[in-house]
Amino acid sequence: MNRKDFLKSSLIIGGLLATSSPQVFANKRRTTVRLLRHATLWVEMGGVKLLVDPMLSAKDAMAPVQNAGNDYRIPMVDLPLSSNEIKSLVSQCDAVLVTHIHRDHWDSEAHASIPKNKPIFCQPSDLEKIKNLGFENAVAIASDYPFQGLSIARTGGQHGTGEIGQLMGIVSGFVITAGADKLYIAGDTIWCDEVETAVAKYTPNVIVVNAGAAQFLKGDPITMTLADIEKVLKASGKAKVIAVHMDTVNHCLLHKTDVTKYASENNVTKRLLVPADGEVVSV
Repeated sequence: MNRKDFLKSSLIIGGLLATSSPQVFANKRRTTVRLLRHATLWVEMGGVKLLVDPMLSAKDAMAPVQNAGNDYRIPMVDLPLSSNEIKSLVSQCDAVLVTHIHRDHWDSEAHASIPKNKPIFCQPSDLEKIKNLGFENAVAIASDYPFQGLSIARTGGQHGTGEIGQLMGIVSGFVITAGADKLYIAGDTIWCDEVETAVAKYTPNVIVVNAGAAQFLKGDPITMTLADIEKVLKASGKAKVIAVHMDTVNHCLLHKTDVTKYASENNVTKRLLVPADGEVVSV
């Protein structure tokens, strides 16, 4: 090959690399949300892998939620992955995000199986309890926190109304930003001023809501109902809304089939997504 042909070939190859590299980079760093079960998510954003609200116990391992009108042990379903696959995810994740430490979001199996040096991000009120379990790299996020190119912002919520809402304690949501993608994990909350403010302030393009309309024998629901989800849809423009937190814990009375039916009847199936356990949603 003479010099002229060599230079021509080099320019062609270089042009191909310059054209294809951004696409390859984009594919590697696309945002995905995988529902493992209940509120346990596997999130990949900007090349960073986050395990959210890990409830890793086997089916029926824990006593039922009391005063719920039934005695079904929880979790009521198995995880969609084998124990070895769950161990692999725990090992791979760059950090664990815990919205609050109720046992259906942060259980004893998670305490035991997550390495004690793994970064754990939590709300300030839970930091001491998590550190007391031996997690040396637990970090409380009060407002905004940078992590490996991501921005993680804490938001508020209300885990019910009245006296029950107060008894349920402090809960948080988190908005995770990677480039143009903004994922709002609302956490255990009903529709409230804090959620409305978060949607308006951050304008997320994806919102994960904890549905299930969880309820005790007395009092109002403590997680989102269909009416709450409808308000999220109306407030969030064209954002995709992913409904989780159903069919796993005995006080959750709203089911995936109910939300799927609502989405179909109201022509919002492209915006309101109800993933099966194990399903991956690409943003």
